[in-house]
Amino acid sequence: MNTALDDNQVAIRDLAADLFSRRVDAARVEKIEATTDRFDRELWSALADSGLLGAVVAEEHGGLGFGAVELALVLEQLGRSVAPVPLVATALASWCLATHATVGQRTRWLPGLLDGSRVVAVAAPASTVGVRADGDRLTGTVVGVAWAHVADAVLLPVGADVFLLDLASIAPAAARGETTAREVALDLDLDGVPAERVGESAAGWLRLRARAALAAVQAGVTDAALRMTADYTSQREQFDKPLSTFQGVALKAADAYLDTTAIRATSMQAAWSLDQTDDATLAVLTAAWWAAEAGQHCVHLTQHLHGGMGADITYPVHRYFLWGKQIELLLGGASSLLEELGGALNARPDAGHALVLD
Repeated sequence: MNTALDDNQVAIRDLAADLFSRRVDAARVEKIEATTDRFDRELWSALADSGLLGAVVAEEHGGLGFGAVELALVLEQLGRSVAPVPLVATALASWCLATHATVGQRTRWLPGLLDGSRVVAVAAPASTVGVRADGDRLTGTVVGVAWAHVADAVLLPVGADVFLLDLASIAPAAARGETTAREVALDLDLDGVPAERVGESAAGWLRLRARAALAAVQAGVTDAALRMTADYTSQREQFDKPLSTFQGVALKAADAYLDTTAIRATSMQAAWSLDQTDDATLAVLTAAWWAAEAGQHCVHLTQHLHGGMGADITYPVHRYFLWGKQIELLLGGASSLLEELGGALNARPDAGHALVLD
């Protein structure tokens, strides 16, 4: 793996960083969270105008034609800002449709996804465990699909397949809830509802990329939380000394720094592997474990180092805690990921010998 970014990668990272930093701050997020949809549509329009909604869609379909590394760089900036937009879901949906969908499906959905006029939510695998497919009809309850309330359709991984459920034409019964990260989510009750199959056995493909995407977001979440904590402990004083000069504070901050560094390194390795290798399973599982285990550890530490302010759920660092915790849960939890990684390694005892760094 070459760790140096090329000119295009630097450009897309800087574009995303500039866009999020100019348009998103704690006050803006708080304002959007007070609305019914909790969706920053102005930011969404800016993301569409910049072309970032189609970062991983081929140019022939209207996208920028980049790969997983470039998407990871964009999603890291999303994590730094904890912006209330369905960027992860839309990026995964457009990527999946561009790769696996029929010509007709791509024609109907990709233009709207890329110009921001349409949204496709993506259900986590755990959300669809109670759903069964009978041909192209789905029955069961889909639990807690974030962004389904503003979506035109939902991608549902059911067994080995992915189904596209058009919400506008079907309008299944839905119950509104809230995720750990304060996003609106819907429970969808399906009773023999027709849905379109996307490709053949695409669920594994989608799950692998969803994990890599969440790891990239976690890299941004933890880095931003750590920087916020460094600023706070350097300015806040006890006994006429900055908190950052106390050994207990410095050691905990150092632990959080190591967590953040490992999350970013493994998330970029996973993205690179998706672009450059035939099977990125081990790299993605490694990144997912670090994002889950070290991610929740880091956001706990950074909140704790804010002392009493960290206990205030309206204080900005608390949002990073919530995002970090939700990503851990969406990834499946560290223990489960470690078991899965162990099984994958056991099936490939020569995996370590195949690692080449340049």
